[in-house]
Amino acid sequence: MASVSAQYSIVLRVEIDHRPGMLGLVATAIGDAGGSITSVDLVEIAHGHTLRDITVETAGTEHARRVGDAVNSVDGARLIEITDRTFQLHVGGKIEQRNKLPVRTRDDLSMAYTPGVARVCTAIAEDRDKAFQYTIKRNTVAVVSDGSAVLGLGDIGPEAAMPVMEGKAVLFKEFGGIDAFPICLDTKDPDAIVQTVINIAPGFGGINLEDISAPRCFEIEERLKAALDIPVFHDDQHGTAVVTLAALINAAKLTGKDLATLRVLIVGLGAAGIAVAKILLRAGVKEIIGCDSKGAVHTARADYLDGSMPPVKRWFAEATNPERRDGAPADVIDGADLFIGLSGARVMDPDALTKMNRDAMVFAMANPNPEIEPEEAEPYARVIATGRSDYPNQINNVLCFPGIFRGALDVRARDITEEMKMAAARGIAGIVSDDELREDYVIPSVFNRDVADAVAQAVADQAKAQGTAEASGSEVGYSRGETEEFKAVRP
Repeated sequence: MASVSAQYSIVLRVEIDHRPGMLGLVATAIGDAGGSITSVDLVEIAHGHTLRDITVETAGTEHARRVGDAVNSVDGARLIEITDRTFQLHVGGKIEQRNKLPVRTRDDLSMAYTPGVARVCTAIAEDRDKAFQYTIKRNTVAVVSDGSAVLGLGDIGPEAAMPVMEGKAVLFKEFGGIDAFPICLDTKDPDAIVQTVINIAPGFGGINLEDISAPRCFEIEERLKAALDIPVFHDDQHGTAVVTLAALINAAKLTGKDLATLRVLIVGLGAAGIAVAKILLRAGVKEIIGCDSKGAVHTARADYLDGSMPPVKRWFAEATNPERRDGAPADVIDGADLFIGLSGARVMDPDALTKMNRDAMVFAMANPNPEIEPEEAEPYARVIATGRSDYPNQINNVLCFPGIFRGALDVRARDITEEMKMAAARGIAGIVSDDELREDYVIPSVFNRDVADAVAQAVADQAKAQGTAEASGSEVGYSRGETEEFKAVRP
């Protein structure tokens, strides 16, 4: 049976005869059924019974039902209900809008709304740049998806994608202090998506594209970057690429390998795989082979020669694998220093890792089930990373996107450039000091509160150095509450 997990945590409301030993019998039944009790709360004692809420981690919905049946089978215990804690957490959504200012008096109303608001509207109409100072635009990101490529779920549509986009907004606020709004669009037409985002852009300081399937995601991002003067960032591509590079910087340092001589195999050439290849090439990696569902990609492959290969993969074929090595991943892994998995569960035979170079690195990032189970890779690899939180070295985009947008918003960057992404990767890697660096710690924890600040500073500094920033961080912040109008008339 799969291991128990908080994502399948339940609350059992149980009525139990109020006599010695009964709670122990119920707890034993839960344990015998494979559940793990995390808390027991007394709700009430009445009429010779106790009513208790017992929180239990299980391995899935069917397992949760078996745990409930086990409790019901105890003589003197009656299961009242089972509550799925994950569903309970999502009731009514995970985010809400709150006012920053009270409206309790006529004066409050006259300044927050009519008639005083007209003065602010007029100032913005005369200089639209002032929207960054006097509206939420300065600290607000749109999380835009069409629900066509939701991680682990695929094309589930805009309504079903909303819980994921809400979760993204939660992470923006928690780790970056950024107000983010989920925007799920009921269209897969690139023209419609681009035009919709352009139309709503005046209210936002940045656009985070999320879970839009390839190859449309590449076109949509490029068109929006060309059309808008605010940052546009497809996190499935660039967030994954940035965090992967951060992990590699430290893994290479630990193993004494040089990026310039590294040999890399990437399995999975969707949005993330292409972006990872691009950032590795920019970082100095020269030897990359990529495999899709048809095997290794190269310029002698039939679909390249007949013109049916998609444009982005044509680029990949031309930029990598100059030896035109052919075959399945296991056929082209020999001599590799790094395996990067961005595809699906168990696509690589662990025995194939014996063909890799000494001190091999394996980043198997398919979630929830990686391309190679870490336990199976351990005999052959010195550094192992996954996309899962229950193993060391979790390569998680939350290490990247809150800090990247925080830094970009702080200096009002017009774009998130390749150099800014590289700076973000170095910022993440730098959190792990040389003294701390070890095989099971090449990437910081997603809960390390220093990460977002380090990334934001690195991104802001790079934006200013490149000349893509409209303002300094202190100028945008107005930490003392000053306004441009006040500073203009102040002696």
